[in-house]
Amino acid sequence: MKRTLGVILAGGLATRMGGGDKGRLLIGGRSLMTHVIDRLSPQVAHMALNANGDAGRFDDLGLPVIPDSIDGFAGPLAGVLAGLDWAADKGATSIVTVAADSPFFPSNLTERLKQSADGQVHPLVLATTPKTGEEQLKSGGKGRVNRHPTFGLWPVALRDDLRAALDGGLRKVVAWTDLHDGREALFEAEPFDPFFNINTPEDLVQAEALL
Repeated sequence: MKRTLGVILAGGLATRMGGGDKGRLLIGGRSLMTHVIDRLSPQVAHMALNANGDAGRFDDLGLPVIPDSIDGFAGPLAGVLAGLDWAADKGATSIVTVAADSPFFPSNLTERLKQSADGQVHPLVLATTPKTGEEQLKSGGKGRVNRHPTFGLWPVALRDDLRAALDGGLRKVVAWTDLHDGREALFEAEPFDPFFNINTPEDLVQAEALL
């Protein structure tokens, strides 16, 4: 039996889309969240949705809805913590997180993240893609990959450490993963970045074309 559970992170404020639930936007006549659920479902044992506010608005998805346990908008790490607490109650050892607004993530995401975690006591891996030449120029040559902090493999065993870090004010995902020797799994970004996420109306048009 698979011991890894999946958590869809949908706790963002979607300010560049005018607010609301970005995952409800449509491409190809189906919501982004439906695309994400269909892609993640074969890769994990069970799934949950991390979202705040009225959970009833997601009843049609048939998923448990788990809110952040950290007050205020604490970013994706708060969603990760909520997922880890949920997974602990299920007796699972790890979770894989994905973003609700990224409908094209790899169909072998979980497999590749686990491969990269081989030998780790506490599997902790973030997805990455190579930077383009233009991106490397813009960054002044700093780093050769883009890290995608909402796509990762997270160990239930470190949930109390994460809780303490969030209570202490830490918000940056990579600041916490680096503290625990987090690894990276490199995915190809051709013909397009599979972790492309929809933040603006223009992105939605591009996603429709990619689909």
